[in-house]
Amino acid sequence: MSEASVTARPAEKSDHAGIAALFARTGSPCFCRWWHFEGDKNAWQDRCANAPQDNAQELADAFGAESPQAQGIVALDSANEIVGWMKLSESSAVAKIYAQRLYRGLPCFDAPDAGDAPVWTIGCFLVDERHRGAGVGRAMIRAGLAMARRAGARAVEAFPRRAEGLAAEEKWTGSFSALRDEGFVVVHDFAPYPVVRCDLTPGS
Repeated sequence: MSEASVTARPAEKSDHAGIAALFARTGSPCFCRWWHFEGDKNAWQDRCANAPQDNAQELADAFGAESPQAQGIVALDSANEIVGWMKLSESSAVAKIYAQRLYRGLPCFDAPDAGDAPVWTIGCFLVDERHRGAGVGRAMIRAGLAMARRAGARAVEAFPRRAEGLAAEEKWTGSFSALRDEGFVVVHDFAPYPVVRCDLTPGS
């Protein structure tokens, strides 16, 4: 699949079944619920191993309620099958990211004189195994930046892992190189977990 054959756009309520099918066929039991799960990592591992249907139901509920937890970008192939998902929402919807020990209280998140314009956050990526390495992630990043800009966001932040030899599954928070190439810059450099941001303010 070439990047040109992919259409990336904001997810709609009607996309829920296609997104759920993407998680199911890639063997991803999380169904994009980790950033909203209130238990610890052991409880999460138990949930994914023994009750992935609970994650699937929570995803369905979020889409049914048109919750911010269900915001994101989908990539569709020429047959209109959903082959990619990028979680993207206002940072308040994924507060768990910012509460992690690695990121909690970092100066890069202080924004004096920012006004009311929100920061949006990329939470995760999932691309169908058949279509990885074909620019699907980059197409979703571009569509996500456009979506955030239309919504009045002042910036989009992401939390990719940066290290040599990572498997595709280890890049679930984003490809550092793809984000960099699409205009993100490092605002906190703590290898292998940098914070990157794309400024959307006028003139940036």
